[in-house]
Amino acid sequence: MLEVKDLVAGYGLTRVLEGVSLEVRAGEIVAVLGSNGAGKTTLNMVLSGLVKPRGGSVAFQGADITGRAPAEIMARGLIQVPEGRKIFPNLSVRENLELGSYRRAKANRAANLDRVFTTFPRLKERVGQAAGTLSGGEQQMLAIGRGMMAEPKLLILDEPSLGLSPLLVEEMFALIRRLHGEGLAIMLVEQNVAQSLEIADRAYVLEHGAFALSGPAAQVREDPELKRAYLGL
Repeated sequence: MLEVKDLVAGYGLTRVLEGVSLEVRAGEIVAVLGSNGAGKTTLNMVLSGLVKPRGGSVAFQGADITGRAPAEIMARGLIQVPEGRKIFPNLSVRENLELGSYRRAKANRAANLDRVFTTFPRLKERVGQAAGTLSGGEQQMLAIGRGMMAEPKLLILDEPSLGLSPLLVEEMFALIRRLHGEGLAIMLVEQNVAQSLEIADRAYVLEHGAFALSGPAAQVREDPELKRAYLGL
C-alpha cells in the first residue's frame, strides 16, 4: 500500500531523514520505532504532505504522492492521527468526529458515526460534551475516531500511547489489535517498543534519521542491540 524509497527531508539547513525506505502492505501493522529526535515526526509530516521531501519518493496504492498537497493525500485514504491528539477542545465530541469526514466519506457520515460509537461506547456517552473536558484516554479515542470517520485505507497512528496511564496504554494497544482484526492496515509510530513489537507484523527502528534495524517484529524483538538500547536487557 505504502512504499517509501530513499527519502531525504529536513528543515532549513538541517537534514533529518537520510535515505529512509520502508513499505506497508495491505492488512499489516507496521511499527516505526525510535526515541525523541530520531525523525519519526518528520517522516509522518512528509507522508501527510506537510513537509516536502528533498529526495526520494513516496507511493500510495501504486500512485506517486511525493510532495502532493495534504488534502490530496488524505483524499486517497492515507489518514494520520497526529501526536498529541490535536482535537478541537471547544467543540463537542460529535463535532470533532464530523470534522473527520469533512473532505472524505461525507456521504457515509451517519454510518461511520455509528461505527465509531460501537468501537468507543464512551464517546457515545459524551457525544454532546466539549472535547477539552474529556480525559486523556478519551481524547485519544476521539482522535482515532475522527480518523476512522474518513474511512482510512491506511491509518498512521503517531504516538497513540503518549501520556496515557499503564492501564489505558493496554486498552489502546488492544484497540489497535481490534482495528487491525477488522482488516485495517496500520502504521504505528511509537516510542513504546515492547508493546508495539507484540502487535506488529513488521518493524523499523529509526535512529538519527536512518533505519538501524528492520524486519519481522519477532526478529527485531530478539535483536541484541535493540534489547540493550530500548528494552534495558
